[in-house]
Amino acid sequence: MKEKVLPTLVLTVICVAAALLLVLAHEMTADSIAEQKEKKFSSSVEKLFGKTDITLLDTTFGADDIEAIAVTPDGKTAVQVIADGYSKGGLNILVGIDENGKVSKIEFIGLGETPGLGSKVRDNEDFREQFYGADSCPVELDAISGATFSSKGMKKAVEEALDVYNNNKEAILSGRK
Repeated sequence: MKEKVLPTLVLTVICVAAALLLVLAHEMTADSIAEQKEKKFSSSVEKLFGKTDITLLDTTFGADDIEAIAVTPDGKTAVQVIADGYSKGGLNILVGIDENGKVSKIEFIGLGETPGLGSKVRDNEDFREQFYGADSCPVELDAISGATFSSKGMKKAVEEALDVYNNNKEAILSGRK
C-alpha cells in the first residue's frame, strides 16, 4: 500500500510547489509587464500624434477587439485594436482618429503575421494610407497580393475602431481633460 501512495504524494507535493513558484513569479513580474505595455502604448500614441498628454479611458465600450482607447486634450483619439489576420490576434494596431473623426494614421504595436507576406500590411505605407481619411464603415480596401487575410484583418480593425469611435464619440471626447 505504501508503494502506491508514496509516488502519488510526492507528485502532488511537486505540483503544488511548481504552482506556488509560478504564482510567485507572476506576482513579481506583473507590475513590470504592465509598465512595459504602458510605455509601448504611450510610445505608439506619440508616433501617431507627436508629444502630447493622453487620457486613457477605462472602458472599451464592450468591443471585444478593442484593447484601449486614449484621447488627447485637443480631441484626437487613439484606438488600440487586436484583430485576426492570417494569425489569430496577429494584428495589434493603433488607429489614430483626428479631431474631425477621420483616420489620420495607423501604427503597429505588434505584428504576428507571416514575415514577407502578411507583414506587408505594416511595411507598405501605400497600403496603410488607403485608410487615411476614412470616417465611416465600410472602408474601401485594395488588398495586398499574397496577404489577403492580413489585408482583410486590417480592414476589420480599422472598421472596428471607427465603429466604436462613431458610436461613442461624446463619451470618448468627454474623457479628455
